Amino acid sequence: MSSINWLFLQTKKISNWQRLLSKFLLLLLCLLVIGGQPAFAGMKDDRFEGNIFVVFAGNGSLVPPRQTLAQTLAQNKPAMLAFYLDDSKDCKQYAVYISQTQAFYGKEVEIIPVSVDTIFPQEKYDPTQPGYYYDGGVPQIVLFDKSGEVILNKKGQVPFEEIDDKFREVFDLAPRDESLEFKQRSFNEYSSEISQ
Repeated sequence: MSSINWLFLQTKKISNWQRLLSKFLLLLLCLLVIGGQPAFAGMKDDRFEGNIFVVFAGNGSLVPPRQTLAQTLAQNKPAMLAFYLDDSKDCKQYAVYISQTQAFYGKEVEIIPVSVDTIFPQEKYDPTQPGYYYDGGVPQIVLFDKSGEVILNKKGQVPFEEIDDKFREVFDLAPRDESLEFKQRSFNEYSSEISQ
C-alpha cells in the first residue's frame, strides 16, 4: 500500500471520529438548553436582569441621567430623585411609573434615577448630593420645586397621581379633575398624518 493511500485512510478515520464527537457535543448542548432555566426577565423576583429602566420600562433615556442634582438645583429647575436597585422587584414594577412621569414632565423637570449602589457612604452629605435625601429603602421618590425645596419625600411605590398633583402645584396647572385628559395617540394616528 502506498503512503498516499495510507494517509487517505487515516484522515478518513479521523474525520469519522470528529463527526461522531461533533454530533455528541450537539446532542449535549441541546439537552442543556432544553433542561436549563428560561432566560425571561421577571418583574416579580429580586434577581438582576439588567437596568430596570431599559428592561422593564423600555426607557433607556433615563439612565444615565442628563444632569446631576447639583446642576439641576443650580439652574432653579424642578427635579425628581428616584432611588432604586436593579435587583428589587418593587423597583422593577415601579420603573414604569418613573418613565410615565418623564413622559409628562421630562421637558420641565429633571428626572434623576439614582441606584443606591452608587451612593458612597460618608459621614455627612451636602444637600446637593442624593445621599443627603436617601432614607434607606427603595423605591424612594424625592420631588423638588424650582427653589430646591423638597415638596415630596416618600418611600414605596408612590402613585403617579400623587407626583402629578405636586408638579401641578409647582407649575400652577389646573387640578387633574379640571384638566383635559391626555391620551397617547396610536401609531396609526401618527402615520395617517404623515401620509396626508
